[in-house]
Amino acid sequence: MKKLAIALLAGLLSTAGAAFAADNAVDPIEVASLSSSAQKTGWLQVLSGGKPVKSEKKIAAVSRAPIARELVAFNEKVAPGTIIVDNSERRLYHVLGSGLAMKYAVSVGREGFIWTGAEKVTRKTEWPTWTPPEDMRAREAKKGKILPVSMKGGLDNPLGSRAIYLGSTIYRIHGTNQPSSLGKAQSSGCIRMANEDVEHLYAQVTAGVTVIVRD
Repeated sequence: MKKLAIALLAGLLSTAGAAFAADNAVDPIEVASLSSSAQKTGWLQVLSGGKPVKSEKKIAAVSRAPIARELVAFNEKVAPGTIIVDNSERRLYHVLGSGLAMKYAVSVGREGFIWTGAEKVTRKTEWPTWTPPEDMRAREAKKGKILPVSMKGGLDNPLGSRAIYLGSTIYRIHGTNQPSSLGKAQSSGCIRMANEDVEHLYAQVTAGVTVIVRD
């Protein structure tokens, strides 16, 4: 009898404990794996557009900057926010103020296509459509390369993941699917940046900012 009473008491306590736990239960917290594709952050998530990534190696290959951006001393008397492209150095400086600027490697216009001047940022576009000018299409056709009339944004698009338009010109600061061209003079006049770098700059630039392109 004594053993039976102990067993009954243990059963009652177990039932009460379960009821107490149910009354005081909280919604479970799901901790996502850091390797989960749904939890990717930074440039990889941005460049994938929130869609499943077919090839992370391909994204990395066309998006990572072969020459790292760096924070540098910059004491020229220009307004904070100004962008200065130095053609001879093949670098872009985003002036932060307080004697500092962020320096990025860029590709500038090749011989015959390089230019200088000052323009304002007129608009910005994510995953821009590429519409090659007619003269570019004709020029490339003579070399046996047929360019599309238009190409939607994507990893294979020469404009990369972001474009910053300059005044009413055909020139832009944009990403590229050819990061090996950075630090060189290989463009048709536009300022190319690595996708991860152009995204970094894009997030900080607003319409109306002055862009100075100089020798």
